[in-house]
Parts: sequence; structure tokens; C-alpha cells
Amino acid sequence: MSKSTVGSLIALAVILIGIPLAIFSYEAHRTGRTLGQYIRHTFEKIGGGEARPESSGAGKGERIDFLEGRTIGEVVGDTKPWITHLMIVDLDKDGLPDVLVCDAKLNYVTWIRQYPKGTYTETKLGSEIRGPAHVWPCDIDFDGDLDLLVGQMTMIFPNNDKIGAVVVLENDGQQQFTNRVLVEKIARVCDVRPGDLDGDGDIDLAVAEFGYDDGETRWMENKGNWQFESHILQSLSGPIHTPVVDIDEDGDMDIVDLVSQEWEEIYIFENDGKGNFEPRLIYGSTNEDFGSSGLSTVDLDKDGDMDILYTNGDAFDYIPPGPRPWHGVQWLDNKGHTQFDYHRIGDYAGAYFANAVDVDRDDDLDIFVVSAFNNWADPASQSMIWFENDGKMNFTHHDLLSAPTHLLVLDCGDMDGDGWVDFVTGGFHAYPPYDRMSRVMLWRNNWPNRKIVD
Repeated sequence: MSKSTVGSLIALAVILIGIPLAIFSYEAHRTGRTLGQYIRHTFEKIGGGEARPESSGAGKGERIDFLEGRTIGEVVGDTKPWITHLMIVDLDKDGLPDVLVCDAKLNYVTWIRQYPKGTYTETKLGSEIRGPAHVWPCDIDFDGDLDLLVGQMTMIFPNNDKIGAVVVLENDGQQQFTNRVLVEKIARVCDVRPGDLDGDGDIDLAVAEFGYDDGETRWMENKGNWQFESHILQSLSGPIHTPVVDIDEDGDMDIVDLVSQEWEEIYIFENDGKGNFEPRLIYGSTNEDFGSSGLSTVDLDKDGDMDILYTNGDAFDYIPPGPRPWHGVQWLDNKGHTQFDYHRIGDYAGAYFANAVDVDRDDDLDIFVVSAFNNWADPASQSMIWFENDGKMNFTHHDLLSAPTHLLVLDCGDMDGDGWVDFVTGGFHAYPPYDRMSRVMLWRNNWPNRKIVD
């Protein structure tokens, strides 16, 4: 073989191996993974995905009608409400739970104040925020009142422009709020969560930037005087939730990151206590249409560590939007050392967000879930269901509500002080039918044969 032939073969090998390896190395670095993790994950994706889990989880149980619903705050009126997030919190610290609301039609964060007990009045907070996606209370400036962290998408529906922002509604102590933009012209922001991520005693931020093709996960280091320095943790499209929690129980705050879109993955960014993070991929679906929609951390099995409650039911990418057979609810059991076991709780079309609460006061955590993308042409399709826990992590599915429809968000708390958990839901009516609409509703728990707790 001539020297020229050998040289040509070597050059060809460099092209065939070196260029793909360079691309894989770049993508691995961009996505916060090792080269081995990225290559393995790529070939798993190529190998095909699950159409649905092997087991549907929970069996069906009898219906128990125990919720009494009422509208709180502004009524639906002539609009089609877009409530993108809500949260129960005592904003004015008067002992009565209130509700914070992100309204993407009004382009405001609003406060549904409870005062006096049982009376609810809604007001706008601060100035306009276009496309508010998520609100979280936090005394970020340590002045004794609750400020509000807001993720601004600007456009709720797909858009790849750098139009997102992180906004703080600064409280003056009298529930008068001033908008402070901490960072703008970034990918559309779905979530902002607080925590001391570098161990220096102040409040830093974990941020999920959905983007569309070019989202990011970042943490923002608090430098004082409302100045923050951004650190990019990962460049993947579709981050939607970034709760901050010491999930590995080593004394510092980690970040759990739900990445949707084409990735459908859950990461833990493990903190060394000084704001240096190591990415750990703890779950990934090989179904690129899995529809990741919601994530929260909770000690679901009450074994002393934090587990992950996870829904998949998103259908924004479909025309028309609608249910898929693999939609449902699952939990990831924390086994320590950032190892998690996957458990399917049950199927549920359009499942968008789940909360774990002890609704029947039997000392275990039941799961309540709302649906934004069920088959709403069928009046029997459920917009809210619950999975009853038998205390041994076996779950039974119970239907609960078929109206209103298009429920995107849910929160739980004892709103009336009777010792029983109540529920608040928000409607997102961006597609038909429009015959069973709601904006914000309070659902009082009237559990059968209950005893009132003083």
C-alpha cells in the first residue's frame, strides 16, 4: 500500500471519527453531561422509545364527592382565562391564607386576599409583566416581608426569541410592590426558585428558561444591591421547573431540573456547597413525546428523604391539543447517593401538575392531579382526579371533577382553618371547547363523616 493511500485512509478516519467525536464532545459540554453519558443517551434515543409504560399503575376505585367549589377573585367574564400558575401563601401575614396568581391574559401577577375569613378580593401587584409563568414568595432582601419571584415568558406559546426575564416584585412591607428586572433578553423563563446556593448567607436563584430550541438552566449568584451574576448550568431546550432542595442530604442546596421538549429528562445539579454543580441525569424517557409537565419534591413514602413527584401530560405541540395514552403520574423514590427508583402511580390523560396531601387524614400522602389536555368533547372526561394511598405506596384512582375543564395548575392548603386540606385550581382556556370555563376556584374539603380540628 502506497504512502499516499495510507495517508488518505488516515485522513478519512479522522473525518469519519474525529468530526462526530468533536460534535458529540461539544454537545456533551453544552448539555452538562460527560461524553459517555451523551453518546449512550443518543443511541438509546435512536433505539426507540416507549409508547406507554409497561404498567398503568393504579386500579380504579369508587367516586367520592367531597369537594365544594366556588369562584374566588375576578370572574371569567367575556375573556377566556389563561392562569399559568397559582400558589397559596399568607402574603400579608395576617393568619389567613391568600392566593397568588399568574394571569397571562391580564399580564399581571395578582393577589387574591382572604380578609375577613371567607371573603376574597383580587388586586393587581406591581406593574405589567407580560406572560408571567410562575410566582414564588421569598424575602429576598431580608427586610421581613415577602417579595415575589416571577418567571416571565412574555409569549406563552412557542417562540424562540430572547424575550424572557426574571422579575422581582419588591414588597415595601405594606403589600405595595415595585417591579425589579434582574435579567432580561434571555430565553423564555418558566420558573425561578430561591435558595442559598453558594453558602454565603444570601438568596440566590435557580432559573428554568424554556426557550424553544435553545433554552437554558442557570443559577444567579446574589452579589448584593440587587445585582446578580449568572452561571449557565446546562443548555437544553425545555426546562420548566427548578426546585431548590438538599436532595442528597449533605447540608447544601441542590437544584432539581425538569427538562421537557425533545429531552424529557430530570437532572439533579449536585452542589458542593460553594456553588459548583455536578449534573446527574436521574431519569430520561426515550419517548420524545412523553409530555413532561410538572415536578415537585416531597417525602412521599415518609422515609425521611425527598422524593420526586412527576407528571407527563403536556400536549401544546399537537393540533388540536389532546390526550395521549402514555400520559400520567409517577414518583421517583430517593434511594440515596442521587439514585432513584422509578414508579408509575397511574395513567391520566393530560396530567399537568400533581400535589401530595393527606386528604382523608389517615397519615399517608394521597396524590391529586389536574388535567389541561383531556378529551373535553366527552363530558365524562376528568379535569381532576386523585390517587388514594393505602399507606404502603399502593394507589387507587378516584374520579373527582369533570367541570370546569382545562385545569393547568393546582395548589393545596387549609384555607378555612378547619384542619382539612382544601384545593385551589386555575383554568387555561386556550383552545375549545369553551363551555366549562373557570378562572380561579377554591374547592372546600367536605370529607364524609369528618371531624373538625380545633
